[in-house]
Amino acid sequence: MELLTTNNVWMMICTALVFFMHLGFACLEIGLTRQKNTINILFKNIFIITIGLLLYCLVGFNLMYPGEFNGIIGFAGFGLDSPLTAEGALDLTYNEGYTYWTDFLFQGMFAATAATIVSGAVAERIKIVPFMIFTLIYVGLVYPIAGSWKWGGGFLQEMGFYDFAGSTLVHSVGGWAAVVAVCLLGPRIGKFKDGKAQAIPGHSIPLATAGVLILWLGWFGFNGGSVLSADPGLTSLVLVTTCLAAAAGGIAAMILSTVMYKNMDLTMFLNGILGGLVGITAGADVVSPTSAIIIGLVAGVLIVLAVSFVDNKLKLDDPVGAIAVHLVCGIWGTLAVGIFSTNPEHSFLTQLIGVLCYAAICVVSSFAIIYTLKKTVGIRVSEKEEIEGLDGHEHGMDAYPDFRLNDN
Repeated sequence: MELLTTNNVWMMICTALVFFMHLGFACLEIGLTRQKNTINILFKNIFIITIGLLLYCLVGFNLMYPGEFNGIIGFAGFGLDSPLTAEGALDLTYNEGYTYWTDFLFQGMFAATAATIVSGAVAERIKIVPFMIFTLIYVGLVYPIAGSWKWGGGFLQEMGFYDFAGSTLVHSVGGWAAVVAVCLLGPRIGKFKDGKAQAIPGHSIPLATAGVLILWLGWFGFNGGSVLSADPGLTSLVLVTTCLAAAAGGIAAMILSTVMYKNMDLTMFLNGILGGLVGITAGADVVSPTSAIIIGLVAGVLIVLAVSFVDNKLKLDDPVGAIAVHLVCGIWGTLAVGIFSTNPEHSFLTQLIGVLCYAAICVVSSFAIIYTLKKTVGIRVSEKEEIEGLDGHEHGMDAYPDFRLNDN
């Protein structure tokens, strides 16, 4: 009982830290975008958290952890079953590490993150209602079904695919949908001129910086809680590898961006930290500290190269760099398990197969959802609404009514 209590308390602390990450995402997104769209972005983030938890309770949890199933899809029923004994007391034999309720809440916090990633990529030009409909379907159905393939004991788990805390299952799932959404939406007005990407500065880099530091703190729960117990040795290793990869990612992105662009770009520095965090998430418990630094360094380099590639070659408008951070570094981190893992059973080929499987379900499902919305209700605001700002047109509010900034 004492061990269960210790483990459960740690898991609840980690749950709170993952919840706190949503504040980090919100601060990062509004900081890197313009003042006139602040309310819109905050509204989307709050909606994702609230509806995400309800959907995960209603269907998601039992889709993701269906018990006996065919390895691809299964469903254990609507709602949460009460894990009570015949005497009406809480059944503490559910798991040696934590209770049923803690398990649901911890996993539920992860579920909402996938749509939050998409929110940043489509910022400043997507209609709010279609985005809400997309969130309902993607978080309620796609994410838990995809998650069941690995974490629910599905066919990828049986194959030997490994993703400790979600480089692919959370970050790439959101990243693939972000690519599809950005392609179908098109760029913001003024983003590309004569075929060249134009910088559209965010209105508060201090807020973006605070968001990244909050996310880094939250990753202690994101990765630390994924140990699923308070095991001192493994938990400590996970926190060390997580922090080292983040630091290395930031340094690598800072150095490369300075060399390439001849200026010390803070936003690249910040995204490098996030890239390192995303990269280490798949194998934080199975790599050494030295390997974690290498994973982070590569992630930081990839951030700078991917941001340039997305902007200048693909001509995709991603205001916060979500595709580079969550998709590119998510893929890298997942493949890195096959290179650096101390577990000889982990192979690069199996990791690659897992990445491709998630690419397939996410691209197909997100395209089907967003394309249908585009052809029916429309997904993009009018030119007038985009120029004047979504806050006034979609919400009738101003984030800074007594401190107006001149931005376009």
